[in-house]
Amino acid sequence: MNRVVAVVGVVLALWMAAGRWVFGIGGPLTWWYLPTIGLVFVALHLWLARRLRITRARNRRTSRSTVVSLALSWACAIGFGLTVPDVSDGALVSVLSLAAGSSFSSEMSIALCNPLGILAFALLVAAIAFAHADARDPKPEEDEYPGEGDMVPHPLG
Repeated sequence: MNRVVAVVGVVLALWMAAGRWVFGIGGPLTWWYLPTIGLVFVALHLWLARRLRITRARNRRTSRSTVVSLALSWACAIGFGLTVPDVSDGALVSVLSLAAGSSFSSEMSIALCNPLGILAFALLVAAIAFAHADARDPKPEEDEYPGEGDMVPHPLG
């Protein structure tokens, strides 16, 4: 699974940073998106892939919360790639606004891209935190602590 996470992370980072070029509306903002959004998204996916490898090496299961938060992050990343604008022919255009063809859709896609991007990153960080928790040893039960059940006399009597 960790290889899948790394590969999908790279593909989605490219989609988020430069996906508009496939539709012929790439522009100069791509050079800002690549180092800021693309590289950070890839780095976080590589970190998650490492945490998943550690979880597997410790014979632990990846939790549902890790998988769900990662899937939601990927969905938000796809939405971000559809709505993030770039400058084409002197105007801000996104893939979604190009398909719809109206100025209102351009404004709406620009309004949606920021929350989708923030959610994509926040859910990815949550997946990393969940994966870190998945690899931890379980907490000992109360009766497993040494001397916990023993009565200790009070020093003053």
